[in-house]
Amino acid sequence: MTDSQFTYSSLFPCLANELYDWHRRPGALERLIPPWEQTRVAARSGGIDPGGRVVLAMHAGPIPYQWHARHIENLPGLMFRDIQDRGPFARWTHTHRFADTPNGALLEDQIDYALPGQAILPGLATGLVDRTLTRVFRYRHATLRDDIALHQRCSSRPLRVLISGASGVLGSALRPLLTTGGHEVWTLVRRPPDRSRREIYWNPERDQLNLAGLPAFDGVIHLAGDNIGDGRWTLDKKKRVIDSRVQGTGLIARTLAGLPVQPKVFLSASAVGFYGNCLDCCMREEDRAGTDFISDVCTLWEHSARPAEEAGIRTVFLRIGVVLSPQGGALQRLLATSAIGFSSRFGAGDQYISWIGINDMVGVVLHALTCDTLTGPVNIAAPQPATNSQLMRTLAQVLRRPLLPPIPASLLQTLYGQMASEVLLGGCRVATDKLQQSGYTFRHADLEQALRHLLGRFENNGPEC
Repeated sequence: MTDSQFTYSSLFPCLANELYDWHRRPGALERLIPPWEQTRVAARSGGIDPGGRVVLAMHAGPIPYQWHARHIENLPGLMFRDIQDRGPFARWTHTHRFADTPNGALLEDQIDYALPGQAILPGLATGLVDRTLTRVFRYRHATLRDDIALHQRCSSRPLRVLISGASGVLGSALRPLLTTGGHEVWTLVRRPPDRSRREIYWNPERDQLNLAGLPAFDGVIHLAGDNIGDGRWTLDKKKRVIDSRVQGTGLIARTLAGLPVQPKVFLSASAVGFYGNCLDCCMREEDRAGTDFISDVCTLWEHSARPAEEAGIRTVFLRIGVVLSPQGGALQRLLATSAIGFSSRFGAGDQYISWIGINDMVGVVLHALTCDTLTGPVNIAAPQPATNSQLMRTLAQVLRRPLLPPIPASLLQTLYGQMASEVLLGGCRVATDKLQQSGYTFRHADLEQALRHLLGRFENNGPEC
């Protein structure tokens, strides 16, 4: 039986050795998994040297399965190869080749595969596989190209970084971005820590965090906090939302301020909800807080980080907009209805959404970590906000789904109460001048462009620019 062969090649603005080194670092596979796939790394041993193994937890529609891969060959700087030990294909070999050219480093991904019963299958089956692989590798190469460019700007030297909230949607994307850039990442956990995995125990409710005896950190990134958009805002829920931010942020800020060797930078998450429902006004960092519950939360959140700022640590308050990712948050919830279509709007639909794609979000965090001139509150959103109606219409267009009747504001308020009024029906439009003037360049400043990249719905089969 003759195997089918698929090849995808791209040029990158670096040397072949640099491209190879990126692939051998921890987190490379996680950065390359398309976000629209329900896939995660379930287990691994070794790296890309022969004998290294990876188990991927995957899905075929609603049906879960595992893919077992094993590395069998590695020529440093030139190529490495892995095969499927167990999975959906009869045979699968993936060869990664690297070469220098006058126009940059060439990466060639070659897949040799055979489907079960391929001899009797119509060509339609292999055509479907090739189209799927084109979609996947277009995403992989575009993401890799942008990551390489980002690291060339921001990762000139390795940093030691501590992260809270590393298991969340944002933290799960940020950690592999940092490690593939050569940075050393430690994480705060609330279970018994595994020091071999650079874990540190903390318990904000009991004011427990001990960084004594550990190597000095160059930067600390604080992302942990109760999900504010999950369910109705009961009194208990509001208390959890506030306490999870005030206690955790205050504990970290005080601990950092008391260290004999302090980190140079503390990035503390906040949200554009700081400004409240601002209708069509464009809010800047110098504007005052709103009067909503979310505004109060963000004000207390940012105030809790003051001990670090007062100790002379460069402190950045990341006022984050709506992060778009199929892996969680607002976009994941919207995609749950994609089989039948999308509501044309929530309420009036004219409420502004200051959105940002997940890859730009983690890119901004690395930029803020290394940009010495960036300090204080910073609006983190794409430069072109969208209304709720525009978001729903664009999402329907990208996924080629129908637009359904709008959801009345009264229904949302009945179901979710105050949360609906502030999160679903309220709007916030922010300016991103401060971020852009600090030197950050967006990967996807346009909503349709961002959604097509995140969902793998490209308009043609050529390389993504």
